[in-house]
Amino acid sequence: MSIEPGEAAPHFELSDQHGQTVRLADFADRRNVVLVFYPLAFSGVCRGELTALREASGDLVNDRVQLLTVSVDSMFAHRAWADREGLEFPLLSDFWPHGGTARAYGVFDETRGVALRATFVIDKSGAVRWKVVNPISEPRDVDDYRKALADLA
Repeated sequence: MSIEPGEAAPHFELSDQHGQTVRLADFADRRNVVLVFYPLAFSGVCRGELTALREASGDLVNDRVQLLTVSVDSMFAHRAWADREGLEFPLLSDFWPHGGTARAYGVFDETRGVALRATFVIDKSGAVRWKVVNPISEPRDVDDYRKALADLA
């Protein structure tokens, strides 16, 4: 069962595409977080979604908001994909323990071994304020993230 709005967001500590450790706690009391889980790098729907996030990054990476994306891909796969696609926001590796963060959020697909297509908006206090979980084949709409963030303001 996935984490619901109003609940505390589970803590995580993951490596980004550059090998830097990123913790949810790094943003406590400073920024809201848009936490985007996606199944796999180099896949069609994920490419479309992360390209849309790159194009919207001015709204999702600033002094009030931090965009973090998570998949079970390795740090090395994330680095290659980020370089190829021009992705500058953190691509976090939930590689080992495999899908541990996705499991903590209740969005790990045990059959496929990947994260579901899920997004959580987490406020500065660490509470989940909004979420969406789509089928793996169905992309999410960045405008929904903008609306959820506007509702926090």
